[in-house]
Amino acid sequence: MNENVSQYWNRLKQYWTQFSKTQKYTIVATVILIILTIGIISYNFSKTEYALAYTNLQPSDAAAIKSYLDGAKIPYQLSDDGKSIGVPRSQVASVKLAVESQGLNKNGSIGYGAFSQSSTFGTTDREFDVKYVNAVQGELQQLINSNNAISSSKVLISLPKETVFLPKGAEPDKATASVVLDIKPGYSLDQAKIDTMYNLVSHSIKGLPAENITISDQNGDMLEYSKGKSKSTGSATLAVQQFEINNQFKKEVQTNVQQLLGAILGRDKVIVSVFSTMNFDQTKTVQNLVTAPNTVDQAGLDISIQEIQKSYNSDNSAPQGGVPGTGATDVPGYPGSSNNGKSNSEEMQRTVNREVNRITNEIELTPYVVKDLTINVGVEPPDPNDPNSLTPQTIEAVRQVLVNVVRAALADSKQTLTDEDLTKKVTVFPHTFARTNERQSASSNAMLLYGGLGGVALALLAGGGYLFMRRRKAAAEAEEELLEETPKVEFPTIDIDNVNNENQVRKQLEQLAKRKPEDFVNLLRTWLVDE
Repeated sequence: MNENVSQYWNRLKQYWTQFSKTQKYTIVATVILIILTIGIISYNFSKTEYALAYTNLQPSDAAAIKSYLDGAKIPYQLSDDGKSIGVPRSQVASVKLAVESQGLNKNGSIGYGAFSQSSTFGTTDREFDVKYVNAVQGELQQLINSNNAISSSKVLISLPKETVFLPKGAEPDKATASVVLDIKPGYSLDQAKIDTMYNLVSHSIKGLPAENITISDQNGDMLEYSKGKSKSTGSATLAVQQFEINNQFKKEVQTNVQQLLGAILGRDKVIVSVFSTMNFDQTKTVQNLVTAPNTVDQAGLDISIQEIQKSYNSDNSAPQGGVPGTGATDVPGYPGSSNNGKSNSEEMQRTVNREVNRITNEIELTPYVVKDLTINVGVEPPDPNDPNSLTPQTIEAVRQVLVNVVRAALADSKQTLTDEDLTKKVTVFPHTFARTNERQSASSNAMLLYGGLGGVALALLAGGGYLFMRRRKAAAEAEEELLEETPKVEFPTIDIDNVNNENQVRKQLEQLAKRKPEDFVNLLRTWLVDE
Protein backbone atom coordinates (compact mmCIF):
# COMPACT_ATOMS: atom_id res chain seq x y z
CA MET A 1 0.00 0.00 0.00
CA ASN A 2 2.80 2.41 0.95
CA GLU A 3 4.69 1.52 -2.21
CA ASN A 4 1.66 2.36 -4.35
CA VAL A 5 1.21 5.65 -2.55
CA SER A 6 4.87 6.53 -2.95
CA GLN A 7 4.72 5.48 -6.58
CA TYR A 8 1.71 7.73 -7.25
CA TRP A 9 3.36 10.54 -5.29
CA ASN A 10 6.54 10.22 -7.39
CA ARG A 11 4.51 10.26 -10.56
CA LEU A 12 2.68 13.37 -9.38
CA LYS A 13 5.95 15.07 -8.54
CA GLN A 14 7.34 14.19 -11.94
CA TYR A 15 4.23 15.51 -13.61
CA TRP A 16 4.35 18.71 -11.51
CA THR A 17 8.01 19.40 -12.39
CA GLN A 18 7.11 19.59 -16.06
CA PHE A 19 5.24 22.90 -15.58
CA SER A 20 6.86 26.33 -15.46
CA LYS A 21 6.44 28.76 -12.58
CA THR A 22 3.71 30.70 -14.36
CA GLN A 23 1.76 27.54 -15.08
CA LYS A 24 2.17 26.37 -11.50
CA TYR A 25 0.90 29.71 -10.14
CA THR A 26 -2.04 29.61 -12.58
CA ILE A 27 -3.00 26.06 -11.55
CA VAL A 28 -2.74 26.85 -7.83
CA ALA A 29 -4.77 30.07 -8.22
CA THR A 30 -7.43 28.24 -10.25
CA VAL A 31 -7.74 25.48 -7.67
CA ILE A 32 -7.98 28.01 -4.82
CA LEU A 33 -10.60 30.03 -6.72
CA ILE A 34 -12.69 26.93 -7.40
CA ILE A 35 -12.50 25.88 -3.76
CA LEU A 36 -13.51 29.37 -2.59
CA THR A 37 -16.40 29.50 -5.07
CA ILE A 38 -17.68 26.12 -3.99
CA GLY A 39 -17.35 27.14 -0.33
CA ILE A 40 -19.21 30.44 -0.82
CA ILE A 41 -22.01 28.78 -2.78
CA SER A 42 -22.32 26.04 -0.18
CA TYR A 43 -22.36 28.61 2.62
CA ASN A 44 -25.06 30.71 0.95
CA PHE A 45 -27.25 27.68 0.30
CA SER A 46 -26.72 26.23 3.75
CA LYS A 47 -27.11 29.37 5.87
CA THR A 48 -30.52 30.43 7.22
CA GLU A 49 -31.91 33.69 5.82
CA TYR A 50 -33.77 35.58 8.54
CA ALA A 51 -36.52 38.16 8.06
CA LEU A 52 -38.04 40.48 10.65
CA ALA A 53 -41.33 39.15 11.93
CA TYR A 54 -41.95 41.66 14.75
CA THR A 55 -40.53 45.09 15.55
CA ASN A 56 -41.03 47.54 18.43
CA LEU A 57 -42.23 44.81 20.76
CA GLN A 58 -42.98 45.38 24.39
CA PRO A 59 -40.76 43.37 26.79
CA SER A 60 -43.63 41.13 27.90
CA ASP A 61 -44.66 40.37 24.32
CA ALA A 62 -41.07 39.71 23.25
CA ALA A 63 -40.63 37.28 26.16
CA ALA A 64 -43.85 35.42 25.28
CA ILE A 65 -42.91 35.10 21.60
CA LYS A 66 -39.39 33.97 22.50
CA SER A 67 -40.79 31.25 24.76
CA TYR A 68 -43.05 30.04 21.96
CA LEU A 69 -40.16 29.89 19.46
CA ASP A 70 -37.99 28.02 21.93
CA GLY A 71 -40.76 25.51 22.56
CA ALA A 72 -41.45 25.06 18.83
CA LYS A 73 -37.67 24.74 18.13
CA ILE A 74 -37.81 27.48 15.53
CA PRO A 75 -34.50 29.37 15.04
CA TYR A 76 -34.73 33.11 15.59
CA GLN A 77 -32.63 36.24 15.94
CA LEU A 78 -33.27 38.69 18.78
CA SER A 79 -32.10 42.29 18.43
CA ASP A 80 -29.81 43.92 20.98
CA ASP A 81 -32.62 46.02 22.44
CA GLY A 82 -34.96 43.02 22.62
CA LYS A 83 -37.69 44.76 20.58
CA SER A 84 -37.27 42.95 17.24
CA ILE A 85 -37.40 39.24 16.44
CA GLY A 86 -36.37 37.67 13.15
CA VAL A 87 -37.28 34.17 11.99
CA PRO A 88 -36.42 32.20 8.82
CA ARG A 89 -37.97 33.89 5.82
CA SER A 90 -39.89 30.78 4.83
CA GLN A 91 -41.56 30.59 8.26
CA VAL A 92 -42.55 34.25 8.78
CA ALA A 93 -46.21 33.76 7.82
CA SER A 94 -46.67 30.58 9.87
CA VAL A 95 -45.01 32.12 12.94
CA LYS A 96 -47.22 35.23 12.77
CA LEU A 97 -50.37 33.13 12.45
CA ALA A 98 -49.35 30.91 15.36
CA VAL A 99 -48.45 33.88 17.59
CA GLU A 100 -51.72 35.69 16.82
CA SER A 101 -53.80 32.55 17.31
CA GLN A 102 -52.34 32.12 20.79
CA GLY A 103 -52.72 35.82 21.61
CA LEU A 104 -49.05 36.30 22.50
CA ASN A 105 -48.67 39.74 20.91
CA LYS A 106 -50.76 42.00 23.13
CA ASN A 107 -48.80 45.22 22.59
CA GLY A 108 -47.90 45.21 26.27
CA SER A 109 -51.54 45.01 27.40
CA ILE A 110 -53.75 42.07 28.30
CA GLY A 111 -57.16 43.71 28.30
CA TYR A 112 -60.24 41.82 29.42
CA GLY A 113 -58.42 38.56 28.76
CA ALA A 114 -56.92 38.90 32.23
CA PHE A 115 -60.20 37.66 33.70
CA SER A 116 -60.10 34.47 31.62
CA GLN A 117 -56.57 33.59 32.72
CA SER A 118 -57.33 33.34 36.42
CA SER A 119 -60.33 32.45 38.49
CA THR A 120 -62.06 35.18 40.42
CA PHE A 121 -62.88 32.75 43.21
CA GLY A 122 -61.43 34.13 46.43
CA THR A 123 -60.66 37.53 44.89
CA THR A 124 -61.43 40.52 47.06
CA ASP A 125 -63.33 43.53 45.77
CA ARG A 126 -60.20 45.65 45.79
CA GLU A 127 -58.23 43.11 43.77
CA PHE A 128 -61.12 42.88 41.32
CA ASP A 129 -61.19 46.67 40.93
CA VAL A 130 -57.45 46.72 40.21
CA LYS A 131 -57.83 43.97 37.62
CA TYR A 132 -60.77 45.78 36.05
CA VAL A 133 -58.82 49.04 35.73
CA ASN A 134 -55.84 47.19 34.23
CA ALA A 135 -58.14 45.44 31.77
CA VAL A 136 -59.74 48.71 30.66
CA GLN A 137 -56.31 50.30 30.26
CA GLY A 138 -55.17 47.34 28.18
CA GLU A 139 -58.19 47.53 25.91
CA LEU A 140 -57.65 51.24 25.37
CA GLN A 141 -53.99 50.64 24.55
CA GLN A 142 -54.97 48.08 21.94
CA LEU A 143 -57.46 50.54 20.42
CA ILE A 144 -54.88 53.32 20.27
CA ASN A 145 -52.09 51.07 18.97
CA SER A 146 -54.29 50.05 16.04
CA ASN A 147 -53.46 53.43 14.51
CA ASN A 148 -50.65 53.06 11.95
CA ALA A 149 -48.91 56.17 13.26
CA ILE A 150 -48.70 54.88 16.86
CA SER A 151 -45.83 52.58 17.82
CA SER A 152 -46.97 52.04 21.41
CA SER A 153 -48.98 53.78 24.12
CA LYS A 154 -49.47 53.90 27.85
CA VAL A 155 -52.84 54.61 29.45
CA LEU A 156 -53.42 55.44 33.10
CA ILE A 157 -57.00 55.70 34.39
CA SER A 158 -58.18 56.99 37.74
CA LEU A 159 -61.74 55.94 38.62
CA PRO A 160 -63.57 57.66 41.51
CA LYS A 161 -64.77 55.64 44.44
CA GLU A 162 -68.45 54.85 44.30
CA THR A 163 -70.44 56.14 47.24
CA VAL A 164 -74.09 55.93 48.09
CA PHE A 165 -74.36 59.16 50.07
CA LEU A 166 -73.50 62.56 48.64
CA PRO A 167 -73.60 65.92 50.37
CA LYS A 168 -76.49 68.12 49.35
CA GLY A 169 -75.69 70.05 46.19
CA ALA A 170 -72.42 68.17 45.59
CA GLU A 171 -71.65 66.53 42.26
CA PRO A 172 -70.12 63.06 42.04
CA ASP A 173 -66.44 62.82 41.23
CA LYS A 174 -65.52 62.16 37.63
CA ALA A 175 -62.89 59.83 36.22
CA THR A 176 -59.61 61.08 34.76
CA ALA A 177 -57.22 59.56 32.21
CA SER A 178 -53.68 60.21 31.04
CA VAL A 179 -52.34 58.87 27.73
CA VAL A 180 -48.75 58.93 26.45
CA LEU A 181 -48.25 58.09 22.76
CA ASP A 182 -45.10 56.85 21.09
CA ILE A 183 -45.44 58.18 17.54
CA LYS A 184 -43.47 56.44 14.81
CA PRO A 185 -40.71 58.47 13.09
CA GLY A 186 -42.01 60.18 9.98
CA TYR A 187 -45.65 60.10 11.09
CA SER A 188 -47.80 62.88 12.50
CA LEU A 189 -51.30 63.17 13.91
CA ASP A 190 -53.68 65.80 12.56
CA GLN A 191 -56.36 67.43 14.68
CA ALA A 192 -59.10 65.06 13.50
CA LYS A 193 -57.15 61.99 14.64
CA ILE A 194 -56.36 63.61 17.99
CA ASP A 195 -60.05 64.40 18.55
CA THR A 196 -60.94 60.81 17.64
CA MET A 197 -58.51 59.56 20.26
CA TYR A 198 -60.09 61.81 22.90
CA ASN A 199 -63.53 60.49 21.98
CA LEU A 200 -62.38 56.87 22.11
CA VAL A 201 -61.07 57.28 25.65
CA SER A 202 -64.05 59.35 26.78
CA HIS A 203 -66.69 56.95 25.45
CA SER A 204 -64.90 53.86 26.78
CA ILE A 205 -65.21 54.89 30.43
CA LYS A 206 -68.38 55.97 32.15
CA GLY A 207 -68.28 59.44 33.63
CA LEU A 208 -65.10 60.51 31.84
CA PRO A 209 -65.52 63.85 30.04
CA ALA A 210 -63.07 64.87 27.34
CA GLU A 211 -61.75 67.78 29.43
CA ASN A 212 -60.52 65.28 32.05
CA ILE A 213 -58.28 63.51 29.50
CA THR A 214 -54.65 64.44 28.90
CA ILE A 215 -52.81 63.12 25.83
CA SER A 216 -49.15 63.80 25.06
CA ASP A 217 -46.47 62.30 22.81
CA GLN A 218 -43.17 60.69 23.77
CA ASN A 219 -41.47 64.13 23.76
CA GLY A 220 -43.88 65.56 26.33
CA ASP A 221 -45.67 67.79 23.83
CA MET A 222 -49.36 68.20 24.63
CA LEU A 223 -51.90 67.09 22.02
CA GLU A 224 -54.82 69.43 22.62
CA TYR A 225 -58.48 68.62 22.10
CA SER A 226 -59.93 71.03 19.52
CA LYS A 227 -63.10 71.78 21.55
CA GLY A 228 -61.20 72.31 24.77
CA LYS A 229 -58.55 74.73 23.57
CA SER A 230 -58.36 78.11 25.18
CA LYS A 231 -58.77 81.23 23.11
CA SER A 232 -55.13 82.20 23.45
CA THR A 233 -53.94 78.77 22.38
CA GLY A 234 -56.39 78.75 19.49
CA SER A 235 -55.31 82.20 18.34
CA ALA A 236 -51.64 81.26 18.50
CA THR A 237 -52.26 78.07 16.56
CA LEU A 238 -54.34 79.95 13.99
CA ALA A 239 -51.58 82.52 13.53
CA VAL A 240 -49.02 79.77 12.97
CA GLN A 241 -51.28 78.09 10.43
CA GLN A 242 -51.82 81.34 8.55
CA PHE A 243 -48.07 81.99 8.51
CA GLU A 244 -47.40 78.52 7.13
CA ILE A 245 -50.06 78.93 4.45
CA ASN A 246 -48.59 82.25 3.33
CA ASN A 247 -45.07 80.77 3.21
CA GLN A 248 -46.30 77.76 1.27
CA PHE A 249 -47.95 80.04 -1.27
CA LYS A 250 -44.77 82.10 -1.70
CA LYS A 251 -42.67 78.95 -2.13
CA GLU A 252 -45.00 77.58 -4.79
CA VAL A 253 -45.00 80.83 -6.76
CA GLN A 254 -41.22 81.14 -6.47
CA THR A 255 -40.69 77.52 -7.55
CA ASN A 256 -43.01 77.82 -10.54
CA VAL A 257 -41.42 81.06 -11.74
CA GLN A 258 -37.91 79.67 -11.14
CA GLN A 259 -38.67 76.54 -13.17
CA LEU A 260 -40.26 78.49 -16.00
CA LEU A 261 -37.53 81.12 -16.37
CA GLY A 262 -34.76 78.63 -15.56
CA ALA A 263 -35.81 76.40 -18.44
CA ILE A 264 -35.62 79.39 -20.81
CA LEU A 265 -32.69 81.45 -19.53
CA GLY A 266 -30.77 78.81 -17.55
CA ARG A 267 -31.17 77.46 -14.04
CA ASP A 268 -28.19 79.40 -12.64
CA LYS A 269 -29.08 82.56 -14.55
CA VAL A 270 -32.23 83.52 -12.62
CA ILE A 271 -32.93 84.50 -9.01
CA VAL A 272 -36.58 84.91 -7.92
CA SER A 273 -37.83 86.66 -4.78
CA VAL A 274 -41.55 86.66 -3.89
CA PHE A 275 -43.39 88.69 -1.21
CA SER A 276 -47.08 88.21 -0.54
CA THR A 277 -49.79 89.06 1.94
CA MET A 278 -53.03 87.13 2.34
CA ASN A 279 -56.44 87.92 3.72
CA PHE A 280 -57.70 85.26 6.15
CA ASP A 281 -61.03 86.92 6.98
CA GLN A 282 -63.78 84.39 6.54
CA THR A 283 -67.06 85.93 5.29
CA LYS A 284 -70.45 84.25 5.41
CA THR A 285 -73.39 85.80 3.52
CA VAL A 286 -77.06 84.79 3.45
CA GLN A 287 -79.18 86.00 0.48
CA ASN A 288 -82.99 85.76 0.42
CA LEU A 289 -83.99 86.44 -3.19
CA VAL A 290 -87.50 86.70 -4.70
CA THR A 291 -87.71 86.49 -8.48
CA ALA A 292 -90.58 86.18 -10.96
CA PRO A 293 -90.82 82.99 -13.01
CA ASN A 294 -91.97 85.03 -16.01
CA THR A 295 -88.98 87.25 -16.60
CA VAL A 296 -90.65 88.99 -19.57
CA ASP A 297 -93.74 90.34 -17.81
CA GLN A 298 -92.17 90.08 -14.35
CA ALA A 299 -95.25 88.16 -13.22
CA GLY A 300 -95.58 85.23 -10.92
CA LEU A 301 -96.81 81.76 -11.73
CA ASP A 302 -100.63 81.46 -11.55
CA ILE A 303 -101.55 78.83 -9.00
CA SER A 304 -105.31 79.41 -8.63
CA ILE A 305 -107.88 81.74 -10.28
CA GLN A 306 -111.32 82.47 -8.81
CA GLU A 307 -113.95 84.47 -10.76
CA ILE A 308 -117.37 85.49 -9.29
CA GLN A 309 -119.95 87.21 -11.50
CA LYS A 310 -123.34 88.53 -10.22
CA SER A 311 -126.26 90.12 -12.17
CA TYR A 312 -129.15 92.08 -10.60
CA ASN A 313 -132.50 93.05 -12.33
CA SER A 314 -135.10 95.19 -10.51
CA ASP A 315 -138.51 96.68 -11.42
CA ASN A 316 -139.13 100.12 -9.78
CA SER A 317 -142.84 100.51 -10.75
CA ALA A 318 -143.99 100.34 -7.11
CA PRO A 319 -144.12 103.64 -5.22
CA GLN A 320 -141.16 104.25 -3.02
CA GLY A 321 -142.76 106.71 -0.56
CA GLY A 322 -141.32 109.81 0.98
CA VAL A 323 -139.80 112.95 -0.41
CA PRO A 324 -136.45 112.53 -2.00
CA GLY A 325 -133.59 113.88 0.09
CA THR A 326 -135.67 114.58 3.20
CA GLY A 327 -135.15 111.40 5.23
CA ALA A 328 -132.96 111.08 8.30
CA THR A 329 -130.35 109.16 6.44
CA ASP A 330 -130.83 110.77 3.03
CA VAL A 331 -128.48 113.19 1.41
CA PRO A 332 -130.11 116.51 0.73
CA GLY A 333 -130.56 117.22 -2.96
CA TYR A 334 -129.85 113.55 -3.97
CA PRO A 335 -132.30 112.52 -6.64
CA GLY A 336 -134.82 109.98 -5.55
CA SER A 337 -135.81 106.84 -7.40
CA SER A 338 -138.25 106.95 -10.10
CA ASN A 339 -141.45 105.20 -9.54
CA ASN A 340 -141.70 104.09 -13.13
CA GLY A 341 -138.12 102.88 -14.15
CA LYS A 342 -136.32 99.51 -14.18
CA SER A 343 -132.64 98.94 -13.13
CA ASN A 344 -130.03 96.30 -14.08
CA SER A 345 -126.65 95.79 -12.30
CA GLU A 346 -123.71 93.36 -12.62
CA GLU A 347 -120.89 92.53 -10.21
CA MET A 348 -117.69 90.68 -11.23
CA GLN A 349 -114.97 89.56 -8.80
CA ARG A 350 -111.68 87.88 -9.91
CA THR A 351 -109.07 86.50 -7.47
CA VAL A 352 -105.65 85.25 -8.77
CA ASN A 353 -103.06 83.55 -6.54
CA ARG A 354 -99.51 83.73 -7.94
CA GLU A 355 -96.26 82.15 -6.72
CA VAL A 356 -92.79 83.60 -7.13
CA ASN A 357 -89.29 82.06 -6.87
CA ARG A 358 -87.90 82.29 -3.36
CA ILE A 359 -84.12 81.61 -3.32
CA THR A 360 -81.95 81.44 -0.24
CA ASN A 361 -78.16 81.49 -0.87
CA GLU A 362 -75.66 80.86 1.92
CA ILE A 363 -72.29 81.98 0.61
CA GLU A 364 -69.18 81.25 2.65
CA LEU A 365 -66.08 82.82 1.14
CA THR A 366 -62.75 81.07 1.51
CA PRO A 367 -60.41 82.84 3.94
CA TYR A 368 -57.34 82.24 1.79
CA VAL A 369 -57.32 85.18 -0.61
CA VAL A 370 -54.14 86.79 -1.88
CA LYS A 371 -54.19 90.44 -0.86
CA ASP A 372 -50.95 91.60 -2.44
CA LEU A 373 -48.11 90.00 -4.42
CA THR A 374 -44.75 91.32 -5.51
CA ILE A 375 -42.19 89.44 -7.62
CA ASN A 376 -38.57 90.53 -8.06
CA VAL A 377 -36.39 88.68 -10.58
CA GLY A 378 -32.69 89.07 -11.18
CA VAL A 379 -31.38 87.85 -14.51
CA GLU A 380 -27.71 87.38 -15.33
CA PRO A 381 -26.83 88.65 -18.83
CA PRO A 382 -25.35 86.25 -21.39
CA ASP A 383 -22.10 88.12 -20.97
CA PRO A 384 -21.64 88.59 -17.20
CA ASN A 385 -19.24 91.47 -17.76
CA ASP A 386 -21.68 93.34 -20.03
CA PRO A 387 -25.12 94.07 -18.47
CA ASN A 388 -26.29 95.46 -21.81
CA SER A 389 -25.98 92.04 -23.43
CA LEU A 390 -29.44 91.23 -21.99
CA THR A 391 -31.75 92.70 -24.61
CA PRO A 392 -34.75 94.89 -23.69
CA GLN A 393 -37.00 92.45 -25.56
CA THR A 394 -35.98 89.65 -23.18
CA ILE A 395 -36.53 91.86 -20.15
CA GLU A 396 -39.97 92.87 -21.40
CA ALA A 397 -40.92 89.24 -22.11
CA VAL A 398 -39.90 88.21 -18.59
CA ARG A 399 -41.83 91.15 -17.14
CA GLN A 400 -44.96 90.18 -19.10
CA VAL A 401 -44.75 86.62 -17.75
CA LEU A 402 -44.52 87.92 -14.19
CA VAL A 403 -47.42 90.34 -14.76
CA ASN A 404 -49.60 87.42 -15.86
CA VAL A 405 -48.66 85.49 -12.72
CA VAL A 406 -49.55 88.45 -10.48
CA ARG A 407 -52.84 89.03 -12.35
CA ALA A 408 -53.89 85.40 -11.87
CA ALA A 409 -52.95 85.41 -8.18
CA LEU A 410 -54.89 88.64 -7.44
CA ALA A 411 -57.98 87.65 -9.42
CA ASP A 412 -60.04 86.94 -6.27
CA SER A 413 -58.87 89.96 -4.29
CA LYS A 414 -61.74 92.14 -5.65
CA GLN A 415 -59.28 94.84 -6.61
CA THR A 416 -59.47 96.78 -9.84
CA LEU A 417 -55.89 96.72 -11.08
CA THR A 418 -54.75 98.21 -14.35
CA ASP A 419 -51.77 97.03 -16.37
CA GLU A 420 -49.77 99.90 -14.93
CA ASP A 421 -50.59 98.82 -11.38
CA LEU A 422 -49.57 95.24 -12.14
CA THR A 423 -46.33 96.38 -13.76
CA LYS A 424 -45.39 98.22 -10.56
CA LYS A 425 -45.61 94.93 -8.66
CA VAL A 426 -42.97 93.32 -10.91
CA THR A 427 -39.27 94.08 -11.08
CA VAL A 428 -36.76 92.62 -13.55
CA PHE A 429 -33.14 93.71 -13.39
CA PRO A 430 -30.01 92.38 -15.12
CA HIS A 431 -26.97 91.94 -12.88
CA THR A 432 -23.87 89.80 -12.59
CA PHE A 433 -24.18 87.17 -9.87
CA ALA A 434 -21.34 87.16 -7.38
CA ARG A 435 -21.92 83.52 -6.55
CA THR A 436 -21.26 82.62 -10.20
CA ASN A 437 -17.65 83.76 -9.96
CA GLU A 438 -17.22 81.83 -6.77
CA ARG A 439 -18.62 78.73 -8.40
CA GLN A 440 -16.36 79.21 -11.42
CA SER A 441 -13.30 79.59 -9.19
CA ALA A 442 -14.37 76.62 -7.12
CA SER A 443 -14.99 74.57 -10.24
CA SER A 444 -11.65 75.62 -11.72
CA ASN A 445 -9.89 74.72 -8.48
CA ALA A 446 -11.69 71.40 -8.46
CA MET A 447 -10.66 70.77 -12.07
CA LEU A 448 -7.05 71.60 -11.21
CA LEU A 449 -7.20 69.31 -8.21
CA TYR A 450 -8.73 66.46 -10.19
CA GLY A 451 -6.24 67.03 -13.00
CA GLY A 452 -3.33 66.94 -10.56
CA LEU A 453 -4.61 63.78 -8.95
CA GLY A 454 -5.09 62.19 -12.36
CA GLY A 455 -1.56 63.14 -13.38
CA VAL A 456 -0.11 61.70 -10.19
CA ALA A 457 -2.11 58.51 -10.72
CA LEU A 458 -0.84 58.19 -14.31
CA ALA A 459 2.71 58.84 -13.17
CA LEU A 460 2.42 56.16 -10.50
CA LEU A 461 0.98 53.70 -13.00
CA ALA A 462 3.70 54.46 -15.52
CA GLY A 463 6.42 54.14 -12.86
CA GLY A 464 4.96 50.88 -11.60
CA GLY A 465 4.76 49.48 -15.13
CA TYR A 466 8.33 50.51 -15.84
CA LEU A 467 9.62 48.91 -12.63
CA PHE A 468 7.64 45.76 -13.33
CA MET A 469 9.03 45.44 -16.86
CA ARG A 470 12.52 46.17 -15.63
CA ARG A 471 12.32 43.53 -12.91
CA ARG A 472 10.90 41.03 -15.36
CA LYS A 473 13.70 41.72 -17.83
CA ALA A 474 16.33 41.41 -15.11
CA ALA A 475 14.84 38.12 -13.93
CA ALA A 476 14.88 36.77 -17.51
CA GLU A 477 18.52 37.79 -17.96
CA ALA A 478 19.49 36.21 -14.64
CA GLU A 479 17.71 33.00 -15.63
CA GLU A 480 19.57 32.91 -18.95
CA GLU A 481 22.92 33.44 -17.21
CA LEU A 482 22.11 30.69 -14.75
CA LEU A 483 21.28 28.32 -17.59
CA GLU A 484 24.52 29.15 -19.34
CA GLU A 485 26.59 28.63 -16.17
CA THR A 486 24.85 25.37 -15.23
CA PRO A 487 26.77 22.38 -16.63
CA LYS A 488 24.83 20.21 -18.91
CA VAL A 489 23.78 16.88 -17.51
CA GLU A 490 25.23 13.96 -19.34
CA PHE A 491 22.51 11.42 -19.78
CA PRO A 492 23.47 7.74 -20.02
CA THR A 493 23.34 6.31 -23.49
CA ILE A 494 22.81 2.86 -24.86
CA ASP A 495 24.45 1.75 -28.07
CA ILE A 496 21.36 0.42 -29.78
CA ASP A 497 22.97 0.29 -33.23
CA ASN A 498 25.57 -2.28 -32.11
CA VAL A 499 23.00 -4.44 -30.35
CA ASN A 500 21.43 -7.07 -32.52
CA ASN A 501 18.92 -8.56 -30.17
CA GLU A 502 15.98 -6.74 -28.52
CA ASN A 503 16.44 -8.90 -25.43
CA GLN A 504 19.87 -7.42 -24.93
CA VAL A 505 18.40 -3.89 -25.13
CA ARG A 506 15.74 -4.82 -22.61
CA LYS A 507 18.33 -6.34 -20.26
CA GLN A 508 20.49 -3.22 -20.45
CA LEU A 509 17.50 -1.03 -19.69
CA GLU A 510 16.48 -3.18 -16.73
CA GLN A 511 20.04 -3.12 -15.36
CA LEU A 512 20.13 0.69 -15.75
CA ALA A 513 16.77 1.08 -14.00
CA LYS A 514 17.89 -1.05 -11.08
CA ARG A 515 21.32 0.45 -10.62
CA LYS A 516 20.66 4.07 -11.50
CA PRO A 517 16.92 4.85 -11.50
CA GLU A 518 17.49 8.62 -11.80
CA ASP A 519 19.62 8.16 -14.90
CA PHE A 520 16.98 5.83 -16.30
CA VAL A 521 14.31 8.48 -15.82
CA ASN A 522 16.48 11.17 -17.45
CA LEU A 523 17.06 8.82 -20.38
CA LEU A 524 13.33 8.39 -20.87
CA ARG A 525 12.81 12.17 -20.75
CA THR A 526 15.49 12.60 -23.42
CA TRP A 527 13.78 10.11 -25.68
CA LEU A 528 10.41 11.79 -25.17
CA VAL A 529 11.88 15.20 -25.99
CA ASP A 530 13.56 13.87 -29.13
CA GLU A 531 10.34 12.37 -30.34
